[in-house]
Amino acid sequence: MTVKQKYENLKSKPEISRDDVLSFFPEFLASLEKGSVTVVENNNGEWVVNTWVKEAILLGFRFGNLSEIDIGGWKFFDKDTLSFRNLSVDEKVRLVPGGSIIRSGAFVAQGTIIMPPVYINIGAYVDEGSMIDSHALVGSCARIGKNVHLSAASQIGGVLEPIGAMPVIIEDNVFIGGNCGIYEGAIVKKNAVIGTGVILNASTPVFDNVNGGYIRKEAGKTLIIPENAVVVAGSRPIRSGKGADEGVHLYCPVIIKYRDDKTGKSITLEDLLR
Repeated sequence: MTVKQKYENLKSKPEISRDDVLSFFPEFLASLEKGSVTVVENNNGEWVVNTWVKEAILLGFRFGNLSEIDIGGWKFFDKDTLSFRNLSVDEKVRLVPGGSIIRSGAFVAQGTIIMPPVYINIGAYVDEGSMIDSHALVGSCARIGKNVHLSAASQIGGVLEPIGAMPVIIEDNVFIGGNCGIYEGAIVKKNAVIGTGVILNASTPVFDNVNGGYIRKEAGKTLIIPENAVVVAGSRPIRSGKGADEGVHLYCPVIIKYRDDKTGKSITLEDLLR
């Protein structure tokens, strides 16, 4: 019986008990940590949310009791259904000393480098060969693709609720500069470059300076940054109201170009680091 089938059996009970959850939850967390169960999956080029996975994660919060967790003499207090991941050297993840935490239920693939301090939350998925630099956050259920560079102090927002909400997805070979923030289920497609300090969320209009016009989220969807786009911070003038008279501008990221050989050479990840 699969983990999903076990969850469906659990959910079908007239009343779920704490004992029911405690018998199911460790196997469920282990499946998340192995990557055999994921919050989102790609279906013919479209990202789809597995809502049952989010529901199952929330069971751990609902039925967990607050307890003390000891990590190397440091005391923390969290639900007893949740904890932190105990990696082994066989998993081939470089977790550099200095205060990083990978929460239970997060998948981190081999070849990943984690520089301290970093926090990777439950349900997150970090694929092979990525670099997660200092003071970066990978939020709950966020998806990080292969060979992604997440620079220092960048924030990848998480989302557990609402159940059907898309988490932030960073596809393969994306470079995210320092102090960036990607939130509200924004999707950054393959090979894109997000320049230092760029903030993206579902309602952020992005001006495409190459093709003209604004990229905005479609109804019922989220903001999607195209493949190979190089995005930098910019602004746009207010067109009406008193702000227009005063020359006030609003924040607006700009696609300044699409990735070329010159861009690739400046952001290439070094195999020697791995």
